Amino acid sequence: MKRLEEAPGSETEGKNNNWEEENQSGTSHNTSLLLTDRWKPCRRTRAAVKVCLLKLSCCLESVCGMEWYGYAALGVLTATLSFFMDLSVTKLLKKHGMIMFQWLYMKLDGNSLLQFFCWTLYPACLCAVAASFSHNICPFSTGSGIPEVRAMLSGVEMPHYLSLTNMFTKFLGLICTLSAGSTVFLGKVGPFVHLSTMLGAYLDNICSLTRASKKVKPVREMLVVASAVGVASCFGAPISGVLFSVEVMSSHFALRHYLPCFFSAVCGALTFRLFSVWSGDLETLQAMIQTNFPTSSSFYPLEILLFALLGLLCGAVGCCFLFLHRWILNLCKTNPVFIRMLTTEKGLYSGMVAFLLASMTFPYSAGQYMASTLSMKQLLTSLLDSRQWISQSHNASVQPLSEWSSSGSPVYLSLAVFLLVKIWMLVLACTMPQPAGYVMPVFIYGAALGRLLGEGAAYVSSTGATSGQPWASINPGGYALAGAAALSGAVTHTLSPALLAVELTGQFSHVVPILLATLLANALARSGRRPSFYDAISISKKLPYLPSLKKACQRLPFTPVGQVLGAKSVQLQKAAELEEVQRAVNTSTDTQIPVMDSHESQILLGFVLRSELLMFLRHWRTETPEKHLDEICSIHPATILLSPHNTVQEAHSILSLLGAQTLFVTDGGRLVGTITWPEMTRILEDLAKEISAETQRGNKPIP
Repeated sequence: MKRLEEAPGSETEGKNNNWEEENQSGTSHNTSLLLTDRWKPCRRTRAAVKVCLLKLSCCLESVCGMEWYGYAALGVLTATLSFFMDLSVTKLLKKHGMIMFQWLYMKLDGNSLLQFFCWTLYPACLCAVAASFSHNICPFSTGSGIPEVRAMLSGVEMPHYLSLTNMFTKFLGLICTLSAGSTVFLGKVGPFVHLSTMLGAYLDNICSLTRASKKVKPVREMLVVASAVGVASCFGAPISGVLFSVEVMSSHFALRHYLPCFFSAVCGALTFRLFSVWSGDLETLQAMIQTNFPTSSSFYPLEILLFALLGLLCGAVGCCFLFLHRWILNLCKTNPVFIRMLTTEKGLYSGMVAFLLASMTFPYSAGQYMASTLSMKQLLTSLLDSRQWISQSHNASVQPLSEWSSSGSPVYLSLAVFLLVKIWMLVLACTMPQPAGYVMPVFIYGAALGRLLGEGAAYVSSTGATSGQPWASINPGGYALAGAAALSGAVTHTLSPALLAVELTGQFSHVVPILLATLLANALARSGRRPSFYDAISISKKLPYLPSLKKACQRLPFTPVGQVLGAKSVQLQKAAELEEVQRAVNTSTDTQIPVMDSHESQILLGFVLRSELLMFLRHWRTETPEKHLDEICSIHPATILLSPHNTVQEAHSILSLLGAQTLFVTDGGRLVGTITWPEMTRILEDLAKEISAETQRGNKPIP
C-alpha cells in the first residue's frame, strides 16, 4: 500500500506539510537563537515580541514598501523635533524677557551699568555654553551643516556628521544659540536640515533591514528626502522645502525623488502645524506669519518697476554681504589670533563675540534704533505690516511703529541703522563655532531693506510728486516680503526663498513681483561666477564638493583626469593563479577589480567582482588547483570607459548620475587607472586644498 504523500493528488498536501515543517523548524531555530543569551532577562518575552514585529512588518509591507513608512515617520519625527525645539526656545526667551523688563528696568531703573551687564551676559553665556559643548562633545556639530550634507549627497562618505552623538550635540547647542535671541541674530534652518538628515540616515538603516534588495545606492534616497523635510518642518512649507532640496542640496536631483520628497515634506509640515494648533499658537491650520495685506488691490502695474529696482538693490547688497563673508572666512584662516582662539578657545571666542553683538543692541545705545527688544519672529511680523508707517508717524502708540520709533527718531533712521549695523553683526556671527543657521537672518534683513524702499515710495506718493497716479495706498509690507525673498535668493543663489515667502505668509497676490525681484537679484549675484554663501563655506572647509569648487576655479571642470589620477589600483591577468588572486584580495577593497590580457600588454578585458574572487579561492582549496582565473570566474565587460583626456567634471557626472562604482581609464585599450568614489574624493580634496591655499595667499582671489 502506498503512503499518503505518494498517493495521486496528494503532492500539494505533501508540499504544504513540508512548508509548514520548514517554517516551524525555522521559527524554533530563531527562537533558540534568541534564547541562547541566558544572561538577558525575559528571553521568551523578547522572542515573542520579535516574532510579532516580524509579522507586523510583513503585513505593512503587503500594503506598500517599508520605505514609505520611513518617509512618513521621518516627516512626523522631524516636525516633532522642530516643535519641541521652538517650545524650549520660547520658554527660555520668555524667561529672559521677564527678567529684563520686570526686574532690570523696574528694579534697576537709573543704574544703566547693571542693566547693560544683565542684557549682555545672558546671550554671551548661552553662546559660550553652545560653543564649548559642541567643541568638547562633537566638533562636527558646529555651523549649519548644509555644506557637509551636500558633500555627502554627492557621494562623499562622512560618517561622523551622521552620528548619534552629533545629533544630540547639535540639538542642544542649537537650543542655546536660538535662546540668545535676536541680539545674536542667528536662525535654525541650516542646522535643522542637518538634524533631519541625521534622523533620515537612521531611518534608512532601519528600512534597509527589511528591504528586499540589498543593493547599495551611491546616493541614499532617504537623505535627499530628509533635506526637504528639514525646511518643511521649520516653516510648515512643504513645496519650498522640496525646491530647496532640488536647488541647494542635490547636485543631480533624480525625478524618482520627487514623490517621496513631497510625501514626507507634507507629513512634516502638517504635523508641525497641528502641533502649533494644539499648543494654542495658531487658531487653525493657517500661515505661520500672519499678514494683513489688502485684498482689493495688491499692487499697481507701475509698481513692477519698483519691485525690479528692489531686486537689483537686493542683488547688490547680497554681493556685498558675500564679499564680506568670504573676507572674514579668509581672515579666520590666516590671522594668528583667530586661528588660536578658534582652535583652543572656542567657548571664549563665542562668548566675546556674543557680548560685543549684545552691546550693540543694548536699548540705551544703538539698540533703541533697531527694535532690539523684539524676537526674530516679531521682527519679521512687524516688517511685513501693510500699514504705512509714514502716515502714522504722529501716533507713536501704534504697533509695530512704537517699537521702531521708541527713541522718537523717524522710522527711516531706525531702518537705516538696522541695515548698517546688522550686516556686519551677521558677518561676525558667522564666525562663531557653534550650531547656527543663517537663512532666517538674511530673510529678515532683506525684509528691512524692502520695508525701507516701500516706506520711501509711500512718502514720495504722499508728497504729491506722483500726482495723477493711484499710488496713495502703497503697501510697504509687500516690498518687505519681496525684499526678504530677493536677498535670500541672492545670498544662496536659489529661487526657493520666493516660494518660501509665499507659503510662510499665504500672500499669493504678490507672487509675480516676488519672483521678479528674486530673479533679478539672482542674476546680479551670480554674475562673474561668484560663489554662494554655502559654496564659500565649502571652499573654506576644503570639502570635496565639485559644484562649489567650480565657482572658485573656472579651469577645474576642464582638468583632464589623466593629470590627477593616482597610482594604479590592483590588477589581475586572465591567467592569474592562487598567489596573485590572494594578493589582490588582501590588498584591495574595491568591489570591481580590473582584469587584463597580461601584465605586459595591459589590455583591459573587463573586471571581476570581489565576491567572485572569494568564491575562486574557496574553489581552489576544494577542487583541482590547475584552473586559472578566467576558467572559474566570469569576466564582466566594462560598459563605460574614460580617456585620460576626459575631464573631472565628466567623470564626476557619470559617477553621480549612473551610480557607477568604478570607472576605468584607458588609452588605446591599455589600462591607465581607475576612478572610484574614494579616488574621486581624493582628487577633489587635493584640488580643494590647492584652491584654498591659493585663495589664502591672495594669488587667486575668488571672484
